[in-house]
Amino acid sequence: MSGILLIHVVISLVAIISGIVVAYGFLTADRHNRSTLVYMLTTALTSLTGFLFPFHGVTPAIIVGIICLLIFIPTALARYTFHLAGLWRAVFVIGALVLLFFNCLVLIIQSFQKIPTLNALAPTGNEPPILAAQVALLVVCLFVGYFSIRRFHPAFVGA
Repeated sequence: MSGILLIHVVISLVAIISGIVVAYGFLTADRHNRSTLVYMLTTALTSLTGFLFPFHGVTPAIIVGIICLLIFIPTALARYTFHLAGLWRAVFVIGALVLLFFNCLVLIIQSFQKIPTLNALAPTGNEPPILAAQVALLVVCLFVGYFSIRRFHPAFVGA
């Protein structure tokens, strides 16, 4: 594994773990300020470091990276400029969860490509096991999103 790939993978895994902590905070109405900062930084770095790999033409990974950066901008503004006031709370919650969804989606796809046991279940990436994992991820994200919008009403205390 090359140096940049290792850095990219570690940053991505930190983003996913901290994103799960942030999502749990949405469900419990706990802001998790430090985890949120780690999540936002590593999520941005995950997308940015993805552009450092050699590529020829537009690939699905490039498209996901661009989408994530476009979602990241209003999400970061909602949290750090507008401090979750009014509609910005929902913008932050939805944006943070969509970014987590994309990070986990890439993890699923990469896991099925790189882990021999999983690759044996879905060698082309179109088989039912990978589709089931992706659908399960989507269902969990929608469930967490629904309850997060209903429950996450933090009082603003500091940045």
